Amino acid sequence: MKNLHNKLLSRGASSLSDEELLALLVESSTDSRDPKVVAAAMLASCGSLQGVARADVSRLRMLEGIGLRRAERLAVAAELGRRVAVQSEGDVVSVATDADVVRLMRPQMESMQYEECWVLYLTSSNRLIERQRVSQGGVQATVVDHRLIVKRALELLATQMILVHNHPSGAAEPSAADKQLTKRVADAAALFDIRLLDHIIIAREGNFSFRREHLL
Repeated sequence: MKNLHNKLLSRGASSLSDEELLALLVESSTDSRDPKVVAAAMLASCGSLQGVARADVSRLRMLEGIGLRRAERLAVAAELGRRVAVQSEGDVVSVATDADVVRLMRPQMESMQYEECWVLYLTSSNRLIERQRVSQGGVQATVVDHRLIVKRALELLATQMILVHNHPSGAAEPSAADKQLTKRVADAAALFDIRLLDHIIIAREGNFSFRREHLL
């Protein structure tokens, strides 16, 4: 591990492979095993570094028997990375495509174990005025009040909106309830000359855009 620490000091963390990064996090003076071997086994078990980052503490502590303290260390590192990613997207001022929305919201939403629905409120030139969480629900669904969504748009003088929610199940395909919600919000917004530009579903397996699929 000395060589790995020297590599970190001389070349920086960005020079490390996924296995090497994980090895430094799971290194322990009380574990005689090679941390790189432990890290390789954990990556194989979870499928990727992202898989490790998504695992909760109860599962992490069982992986290769790393125990509670190292599992907590991994969970904290993953959450730190997620928060940095969310904050780095805070300077987004314009939303022109569904890819922009996914880039803005994925760091915050993809690892959630429950559904949340957000609305991006925009000007006529696609400048982002505000992004607001409008509901928080369970594993399979969340209840959204379309009246409150439109009310906030009027308060902000927004002329366009984009709905965004996540699917904890991993599949991005919309449900019948998702389609009904889209229609309700679009119809309610249209009464005030506010346009629903898109409804985007973010999931681990990808994303779904109602506009891209010609459903809006």
